[in-house]
Amino acid sequence: MSNQDQKPSEILRPVSKLFIAVSVLGALFLNGLPWEGIWLTLRPDFVAVVMLYWCTHKPQRLGIGLAWAIGILSDVNDASLFGQHALSYTVLAFGGVVLSRRIRMFDLREQTTQVFLILLLTYAVYAIVHWQVNGQVAWSYFLGCLTSTLLWIPTSSLFQSMRQMRVDRE
Repeated sequence: MSNQDQKPSEILRPVSKLFIAVSVLGALFLNGLPWEGIWLTLRPDFVAVVMLYWCTHKPQRLGIGLAWAIGILSDVNDASLFGQHALSYTVLAFGGVVLSRRIRMFDLREQTTQVFLILLLTYAVYAIVHWQVNGQVAWSYFLGCLTSTLLWIPTSSLFQSMRQMRVDRE
């Protein structure tokens, strides 16, 4: 839901740093869950979706530097190549911060296309690093980009509803 579509009786609460930190830590926890088989291939990147939400809706709170630090934590969490997630999350945060006004201008369905392109670029950076290290590209990894994009609407709706404050008209 864009800012233009909101009803006048709804006001968004300011976001605390604690709320952002808890949401990112929760996403790190979800990324660390044990996935197997086809579910591992389809696993969305919860951290990328949450970080992209905060980079587009509160770019002054979560920027490129924090995205890099969260990427380092994600590398440790996944026991992957050190800096792999950090580089891809930095690209994600850059895209989210630069395109934040454009993305917020659209409604959720229209945002999904732009979010898909940012996530695709993020997954491409991750795949390029993987290709340089291992000599092969894991094409099935890009399926996670689709599932991450499908998470955009529920994640945005959840965070927006948590930030809304109802005001009585009387």
